Parts: sequence; C-alpha cells; structure tokens
Amino acid sequence: MPEYLETPQGRRIAYHRSAGAGPGVVFLGGFKSDMQGTKAVHLEAWAKAQGRAFLRFDYSGHGESSGAFTEGTIGDWAEDAAAAITALTDGPQVLVGSSMGGWISLLMAKRLGAKLAGLVTIAAAPDFTEDSMWAGFSEAQKAELAEAGQVALPSDYGEPYIITRRLIEEGRQQLVLRDPLPLPFPVRMLQGTADADVSQDVALRLLAHATGDDIRLTLVKGADHRFSAPAQLALIEQAVAEVLAAL
Repeated sequence: MPEYLETPQGRRIAYHRSAGAGPGVVFLGGFKSDMQGTKAVHLEAWAKAQGRAFLRFDYSGHGESSGAFTEGTIGDWAEDAAAAITALTDGPQVLVGSSMGGWISLLMAKRLGAKLAGLVTIAAAPDFTEDSMWAGFSEAQKAELAEAGQVALPSDYGEPYIITRRLIEEGRQQLVLRDPLPLPFPVRMLQGTADADVSQDVALRLLAHATGDDIRLTLVKGADHRFSAPAQLALIEQAVAEVLAAL
C-alpha cells in the first residue's frame, strides 16, 4: 500500500519510499503513466539491492494520487514533484525522468538547486505540449481546443488522451528549451531510435541546448518509447550507477 503526502497546494500524492544510502534515487514517470510502471518498479528493486534510498510517486491525477488527470498541467505536476522530493528525501538526489518525467526533472534542476546531484533521462520529452502537441494540431483541432476547451488524441496505450486548453496554455510557462539550461552535475540521457512518441531529434536538441561538463546521450538502435526490454532496463541501471559513481 502506498503512503500519502499532502502537498502545499492541497493535493494528495501517493508514494513508495525505501530507505538506504544517499544520494537517493527518485523516479519521475511519464504523461498519464504511474509509479507501478516497469521502469519504476525495476529501478526500485535495483536500488534496494544496492542499499540505495529510493522514491517513486504518482503525480496528481495519475495512479493512486488525488485529482483528475484532465485537471492537471505540467506546472501542477512539477509542483507535486518538488513537494515530494523536498519532503520525502534526505540530502542530494539523482533524478530519473522518463518521457514527461524528463521535462519535470529539468524543471527540478531549475528550482531545487543543490538538491539535485545528478540526472538520468529516458526518452525525455521537454516542451512536448508546445513542440509536439500544439505544433502537430490541425487548424480544426486548434479551433476545437479554443471552443470546447479540450481535444481527444488517439493513444497507443488505451483510451484517447484528453488534451485540455489549460494543459497547452500553462505548458508555455514551463518551457525549458527556450532559455539557458545549466545542468552542473552528471547527466546521462537515453533515447531509442524507434521511439514513435519522442523523436531522437528531441534528444539531440536537448543535448545541444543544455550546458554542463558531464552530459552524455546514448542512442539505442531499435528501442521504442517504453524502453522496458531487459537490455534497456540494464542500460538504465548502468546510467544511474555511472551518475552515482561520478559524484
């Protein structure tokens, strides 16, 4: 059973935390995913085997946390992440951000300062509400968003995604690829070449844009967006271990 954290904004965040040595590891999940996902659970087991502190949680409107998914925005979910990392971890942390969690982790780099010891991203999707969703909408979809306040997008993962006008508009306040993005700690980025949701161009753009002395991108030929095959999970472990070893 999860434990729950009440955030300063009044949201109830479900989480699983295991004790261990620091720096701890925090997993940040993707858009409409939850902390029961393959990568989160696998990484928790790895951290426990290493005696390493670990935290996974659900953003509001996701998994077992409070709220409806359609009420949330990138800024809300970043607030949830900041609250969880601040309240539930001791000392510096290595963040592991998957897809949208990669964007959230970059926002944490801007907001939490010395709390971040390092970063691993998996198919990071910074600025996707603007550069992927909004940029990809037809004129009809943009009109529907303006008039109805939402538009439904087909999903490979089940029911359609309901994208709200608030998600798109608020996302513009959270963009990280338009302003300087210093990452002054070890960063390992993982990206599959067969990812149908986040193009490798996004990974290359992030690599080019971020500044730091220890930033590496690994492209994995044939890997898709889930990045959950055994060999890919092993790469995530290796990336986290590399970051920890560099500290």
